Amino acid sequence: MGEGRGMHRVLVGKPEGKRSLGRPRHRWEDNIKMDLLEVIGEGDWMELAQDRDRWQALVKTVMNFRVP
Repeated sequence: MGEGRGMHRVLVGKPEGKRSLGRPRHRWEDNIKMDLLEVIGEGDWMELAQDRDRWQALVKTVMNFRVP
């Protein structure tokens, strides 16, 4: 096994570059929670998404929601 192989570099090598500074970027789930808080005032989107009729009603509401 040569030192130039990819697996050897992964096991022995050090990562290049630096981590980005500042606060972490938002995840998709974070955006969903923030949108739910703005529109209906609750943030348990997983429970809401399991009820198909309520979820569809919410999606329609959000699509018609306009910020002044």
